[in-house]
Amino acid sequence: MADQMRAVAIKNNTGPATSLHITNIPKPNPSPTQALVRIKAFGLNRMDLLQREGRYPIPPQAPSTLGVEFSGVVETLGEDSDGSFKVGDNVFGLAYGGAYAEYIAVSTKMLMHKPEELSWEEAAGIPETWITATQALYLIGGFAAGKSVLWHAGASSVSIAGVQLARQEGAGAIYVTASSEEKIRFCVDELGATKGFNYKTQDWSQEVLKETGGKGVDIIVDFVGATHFQGNLTAAARDGRIVHLGAMGGTKLPEGTDIMPFIAKRLRFEGSSLRSRDEGYQGKLRDTLWEHAVPAIREGRMKVFVEKVLSWERIVEAHQLMESNATKGKIICTIG
Repeated sequence: MADQMRAVAIKNNTGPATSLHITNIPKPNPSPTQALVRIKAFGLNRMDLLQREGRYPIPPQAPSTLGVEFSGVVETLGEDSDGSFKVGDNVFGLAYGGAYAEYIAVSTKMLMHKPEELSWEEAAGIPETWITATQALYLIGGFAAGKSVLWHAGASSVSIAGVQLARQEGAGAIYVTASSEEKIRFCVDELGATKGFNYKTQDWSQEVLKETGGKGVDIIVDFVGATHFQGNLTAAARDGRIVHLGAMGGTKLPEGTDIMPFIAKRLRFEGSSLRSRDEGYQGKLRDTLWEHAVPAIREGRMKVFVEKVLSWERIVEAHQLMESNATKGKIICTIG
């Protein structure tokens, strides 16, 4: 039916990966400022797992369908949409939700023209991860050439983007933490990190101090939370910034946590999320990404690392793969 489309849904609204299935739902109607995009590929993100489990605060304007990043073809345009797009354009972009589907209605403020050099799969793996890395590094972290950066979860998609951005923009040093020597070698050899630390076998905060001559690092980007909190305060340099983007290691701080470094080092700790931001803010980030990252990606100076491409009919397997924490790079699903 013309007014219906296929989309991934969750049995009983929340549940394990095995609760995901493809069903028919109404096709979205774009508003005057939106485009209707026929999706070719979409990227998986950790927030998708949390939303599936009912543990993620969904913005009020988001549809119930999972997925925030995609690539595809413009099908129709609203009368007040951005004039730089036309029907038939190949695009990629960010949305509040709804990307696990054949069609998505999305603000043209969050669309970008897909470069010919990129595949559908590569383009779908850029928006959420690279914009999040851009936000953390520039808008919150206050990055400038010469500053040092520590990226936790170094082999995660956001940190993969962030390490490359920091290297490209002239960071003084780039450090990562990861759960295995294989991931650390990847971050150093493939991405260009200065050095990595295995948080399972090393006291990474003390290792950072050793590497920096006791100074610490200027910017720390953290997705882990409670288990890394004290270490972040130890590893941060004077006037350093800690950007908190996730809590994979919990939200409750252990007894005995010492917050004195906030005062002694004049530290700034700021949490953020991208999905809850308004379209104007997200549009600003889109423009920053287009300026700082897309040209280098097109020219091959930075790379979108895609770990696995699966048909969206294997969405259960895709979610289970992400849950394994064994990947280095994006998991992408294709439609059609």
